[in-house]
Amino acid sequence: MDRSERLAERGWTLIELVITIAVLTILTLGVIPLVRLSVQRQREQRLREALRQIRTAIDEFHRDAIGICSQGARGGPIVPGPQPPPVLDPRSRVMISDCTIFSPENLDLYPPDLETLVRGVSVVPRMATVRSGDPNSRATDNQLLATKKKIYLRAIPIDPMTGRADWQLRSSYDPPDAGSWGGENVFDVRSKSNEMALNGKERYSDW
Repeated sequence: MDRSERLAERGWTLIELVITIAVLTILTLGVIPLVRLSVQRQREQRLREALRQIRTAIDEFHRDAIGICSQGARGGPIVPGPQPPPVLDPRSRVMISDCTIFSPENLDLYPPDLETLVRGVSVVPRMATVRSGDPNSRATDNQLLATKKKIYLRAIPIDPMTGRADWQLRSSYDPPDAGSWGGENVFDVRSKSNEMALNGKERYSDW
């Protein structure tokens, strides 16, 4: 065995090493975009889940607010009292009993802010007013019940696009394209990220 054959057996030649590095570089350049795409898809999925979680809590709160609180006379505070029979959602088993959390501007009885969904509100069983049979006795009957607190959100979800639990709020009186929150209530939430979604047709703030 001559010297060249012994060197060949010891390891790769310079040409083989260059080719190997070139192939690995090409593979790496192809994998990195795929990894980034996968990570972005996961972030989009987390954003959809966070929006669904908050919006479900808002809708549940609104269902529970119907039936006990009504607007006071001449723009006064929202107070318990007689009112036309409400259209109740069968999924609502309790009613919000603390009407002081609703401002006179919040006629639609949506949550005043996201923190209220986390802190919880006082509620009473909805069946209490059904058994009484007298709409005028709702407040008295409910005061005789043990008031409980209902939590609608364990915590305000973090926006995966911004990394913060900070959302663009919209009240039921704000136009769909409003750039700021009117403050009357929280009717909907959106991401504050103006980044373009992977579909290339909409921004995350439009979801």
